[in-house]
Amino acid sequence: MSLRKLLFVDRDGTLIEEPEDFQIDAYEKLRLVRGVIPALLKLRDAGYQFVMVSNQDGLGSPSFPRAAFDGPHQLMLQIFESQGITFSDVLIDTSLPSDNSPNRKPGIGMMTAYLQARDIDWARSAMVGDRPTDMAFADNLRIRGFQLATAQFGGSWDWAGIAHALADAPRQALVERNTRETKLRVELDLDREAEPQVATGLAFFDHMLEQIGKHGGFALTIRAQGDLHVDEHHTVEDTALALGQALREALGDKRGIARYGFTLPMDETLASAALDFSGRPYLVFEGTFRRERVGDLPTELVPHFFRSLCDAAGLNLNLKVQGDNDHHQIEACFKAVARALRQAIRREGAALPSTKGVL
Repeated sequence: MSLRKLLFVDRDGTLIEEPEDFQIDAYEKLRLVRGVIPALLKLRDAGYQFVMVSNQDGLGSPSFPRAAFDGPHQLMLQIFESQGITFSDVLIDTSLPSDNSPNRKPGIGMMTAYLQARDIDWARSAMVGDRPTDMAFADNLRIRGFQLATAQFGGSWDWAGIAHALADAPRQALVERNTRETKLRVELDLDREAEPQVATGLAFFDHMLEQIGKHGGFALTIRAQGDLHVDEHHTVEDTALALGQALREALGDKRGIARYGFTLPMDETLASAALDFSGRPYLVFEGTFRRERVGDLPTELVPHFFRSLCDAAGLNLNLKVQGDNDHHQIEACFKAVARALRQAIRREGAALPSTKGVL
């Protein structure tokens, strides 16, 4: 299931400029905030859905008649729609501050349906507003908040910067996995190359994991403490699961990735890795090892590592290897998968590489 990225957006002062009397109750008061349309288009293309959340003090009362509000509001929506920008939901609280309504920002009473939904990527969702109350609203939802710079309320962001921060953000993940058998921490940044930092207590396994970061072309840090006094199984398996989860989280909805990807020779060995971030985990492994262990790594755990990686990453992997030297065969497997990952995670645009509309 693909998770939705939501951008909650305030209205007055954020989408449209706020007048001195804080009421947009006439057409001549309607002016768009500078840069909002190109920013929202960029965010739309990056997969964000927009939800408007606004406090309209006393809307419907004699001091702020509904008829005076509806015309400019509908014109605003039509302008955005004419440019390809739509709001999946428009939530407006009409209470006064003295009413202490739970629906009034920074309260999140209007968010009940969203808080109960299971298809929202809260880690990548955000709030944009011009007031401190909007930032408090973001804190209450535990999402990132961006306060637009205004003379009235401060703030430090403009729309171009917000779009860059959200749409062009580095694809990063931090996964911590702690059980009675292992303690894992995996950090990766798919948009930055760095020397891999790996320590699992298994030297040959560390060497193999370093191949994934080095030849995958991304920054990778793995720290693992496992019950090696029992055997190596739990450490290898849980490392694969944590790494797979980190890849899944960093890729998000997978918009713009190449998706597929490698045949690699190593002396007498030939390894081929064809993979697809399809969201449907599956491993086909073809290869045989003559030795029971290479270094401190049992050879039977090699296909098990890749199966666990596929399960956690939602990865379809067809991995074949042939050769005479087991060290070369295992290393070629890790390198081939790493090079395939390098191809598959490469950004090629903003489109989702699937006719299904979801990965």
